[in-house]
Amino acid sequence: MKQTPVKLGPLALLLAVICICLTALALLNFSTARADMRLAETFAQTVRTRYLLETEGQELLASLGNSDSLSDWEEDDSGTYWKVLEHEGFRLRIGLREEGGGRRVVCWTQEKEWEQDTHIANLWTGG
Repeated sequence: MKQTPVKLGPLALLLAVICICLTALALLNFSTARADMRLAETFAQTVRTRYLLETEGQELLASLGNSDSLSDWEEDDSGTYWKVLEHEGFRLRIGLREEGGGRRVVCWTQEKEWEQDTHIANLWTGG
């Protein structure tokens, strides 16, 4: 009885191609997961900062009560008192107006100065 030898050439080539593809997919998955983690950390820090400003603003309004402690607030021509709280580039603008023996919040705005990222890393400039 004659045995025919098993040819491993095509099978070895197929396994090598499959290993290369799996390695490339694993590297892409790892780099995507790291980028997602960095983005999530940045978003978490932004949310922490915004909530910190909200808390400071609420505490400021609670400490005012009905006292006449608006002396350190800026007053504009329309009689609105303004206070700006800042933390890590974010600003909370609070506007108060006195009406009928009390105070009413007319503005509660969070802002952040936007700066365009003009850095282009390793991009061909055409020269």
